[in-house]
Amino acid sequence: MTKTIVIKIGTSSLTQPETGQLALSTIATLTETLCHLRQQGHRVILVSSGAVGVGCARLGLKERPKAIALKQAVAAVGQGRLMRVYDDLFSILQQPIAQVLLTRADLVQRSRYLNVYNTFQELLGLGVIPVVNENDTVAVEELKFGDNDTLSALVASLVEADWLFLLTDVDRLYSADPRSVPDARPITLVSSMKELAEIQTGGQGSQWGTGGMVTKISAARIAIAAGVRTVITQGRYPQNIEKIIQGEAIGTHFEPQPEPTSARKRWIAYGLVPAGKLYLDEGAITAISQGGKSLLAAGIEAVEGEFDIQEAVQLCDRHGNEIARGLVNYNSEELQKIRGHRSHEIPEILGYTGAETVIHRDNLVMT
Repeated sequence: MTKTIVIKIGTSSLTQPETGQLALSTIATLTETLCHLRQQGHRVILVSSGAVGVGCARLGLKERPKAIALKQAVAAVGQGRLMRVYDDLFSILQQPIAQVLLTRADLVQRSRYLNVYNTFQELLGLGVIPVVNENDTVAVEELKFGDNDTLSALVASLVEADWLFLLTDVDRLYSADPRSVPDARPITLVSSMKELAEIQTGGQGSQWGTGGMVTKISAARIAIAAGVRTVITQGRYPQNIEKIIQGEAIGTHFEPQPEPTSARKRWIAYGLVPAGKLYLDEGAITAISQGGKSLLAAGIEAVEGEFDIQEAVQLCDRHGNEIARGLVNYNSEELQKIRGHRSHEIPEILGYTGAETVIHRDNLVMT
């Protein structure tokens, strides 16, 4: 049976840790594995980090740049080199590939989100392997994915993939970093994200990368909400991908939610960048989380940020913990006036009749 498979490989797996030079043997094995999956009829997408790391090596830089303009310039140097290597290796095996560079803005606007979806479908229908990366050369800080773990999960959600593989520099998830805690407990299966409350995720894996285990867990949360089975496994052995698909117990598996969130609600929850926060009382939290109700003005205790109608906001409890996201029917100035009031009072407060709900349940998703 044909599967849609998204594979994300990180900078720590693509490059030599000491020099930042490309790990060509790993990339060659990855190429062979993905081509073999294609020959079996699977639809394959590769999300590849490494542009900044390769650019650093090419320019002789000893550490990853911190200034965004310099990082963008280095990424421009590295991305071309990285794609040249991929294209050479895939061409040897007669496998066409395509470069797809995305920014968060491509997923924020609904029309562009759908256009990206259509492009992926056409490429996969042609038997092409899209090679995806964040467009570091033009992405601005407030509209960055932040890391390719998140990007890969959003791509897997967008195309409704069957599998997401997060290839990293450890063989699986542990209760703590095994490099500093020798007796850290390996975790092979995660049935619920609540099981991970006690683990120590540590920081980023290498000086050349931006991710770490915390970003992979966040990515898994996005993917499993879309019904995508997610696996964290060792990036130096890409051939294990086929073994895992065939049922071998390698890496850490995150079981997908049995009832995936709808595509529109996934876009609201993960595609959009929240423009503000609404702090809710206990009654409102219970109504939206347990009763499946819309959010009313009476349940809002405080409003934070400036936003317009139909922008995304975070819904938080009194302590600031996010519980949901949604698209608002009022702007922030209006909500400051009507928060805490009953719906029938709103026309008198604002001077006109607006929506009965602040966020309709169709535009609200629990996070």
